[in-house]
Amino acid sequence: MSGLVLKLAPNERVLINGAVIENGDRRARIAIKTPNANVLRLRDAIHPDSARTPVSRALYIAQLILSGDTDPGTGMSQLAVAIEQLSQVFEDRDSRILLADATAAALEPNPYQAMRKLRDLLPREARLFAASHE
Repeated sequence: MSGLVLKLAPNERVLINGAVIENGDRRARIAIKTPNANVLRLRDAIHPDSARTPVSRALYIAQLILSGDTDPGTGMSQLAVAIEQLSQVFEDRDSRILLADATAAALEPNPYQAMRKLRDLLPREARLFAASHE
């Protein structure tokens, strides 16, 4: 991620290349100049035990890539497969657009953007699960 600018809220935490950094009491702006740095806002992170649904598992794969906890090539392949599997379930137009954007981000490779698009599918997935239990 070259030229990334993070705007951090007070006391917000971010993981940069394996180091957890916590902001102070005021808003801050940090410019990441190192190309391909692994950056993950901890407020966006998913606990491994919470990755129980297909969408959350895809999000977790993207998170592992961002945190540097998996080989980027292997992780991106796994992410592409997970997104393809999701595209067989989500058939509405808006979900298809989100999945197409997530696929494009995964191919770039831009796991953070893929994670952002997949996160928008979580409420839709919850509605599908709720409808299947009625």
